[in-house]
Amino acid sequence: MTDARDKEPVTHDSPAPDPARLVISDSGSGRARVSRRSRMTGTQRREQLLDVGRRLFADKGFEGTSVEEIAAAAKVSKPVVYEHFGGKEGLYAVVVDREVQQLLAIITRELTADAHPRVLLEGAAIGLLDYIEASTDGFRILVRDSPVAQSTGTFSSLLGDTATQVEHVLVDAFAARGFDRRSAPMYAQMLVGMVAMTGQWWLEQRRPKKAEVAAHLVNLAWNGLSGLDAKPRLTSR
Repeated sequence: MTDARDKEPVTHDSPAPDPARLVISDSGSGRARVSRRSRMTGTQRREQLLDVGRRLFADKGFEGTSVEEIAAAAKVSKPVVYEHFGGKEGLYAVVVDREVQQLLAIITRELTADAHPRVLLEGAAIGLLDYIEASTDGFRILVRDSPVAQSTGTFSSLLGDTATQVEHVLVDAFAARGFDRRSAPMYAQMLVGMVAMTGQWWLEQRRPKKAEVAAHLVNLAWNGLSGLDAKPRLTSR
């Protein structure tokens, strides 16, 4: 739910200290020295707000972060946030979309390489763990439930896109082994879910090392696929 304070008219807001204002200092000579800090361009301010928002959303979540906090951390007034993003929801949506595109690009690169299917799986697993290590704040944001009403630009849509790419890899492998190709989408969802859940677990644990985690993931996934029954049945039914 959107914070009610986000709806306050911007005309009644009092500006926070602006770093572009005049700075008066005393050099020790008894004379005041006046200087002016350079003002950010619109693009620079937008990037600053995205960096601040990303950090706060990762630490406190969407609901726990207010426009007031974003503005205070960026040392601007609330109207500046509204001017660039229309509010907290707009800022959050851009942050999430950037993280989704970054991670999707990594996984797509690994899964579309010209290599053996096992190598593709290894690349995707280590690529995810590399992203978690380098962009911890971004992954924390992605794995939270997104409050923004949209069908794309969320972690679930990212997993769906990844599963589609894994499916293409599995279809050929299944056909070569005489398995039902129609099962490939289901197995793709299983594999992606396994890797994603392991990534969330490793986000907090950070042990063992990522190369070892990736090796165990591939061990379970690849050896499990190698031992698949063409027509599996439950033994207890």
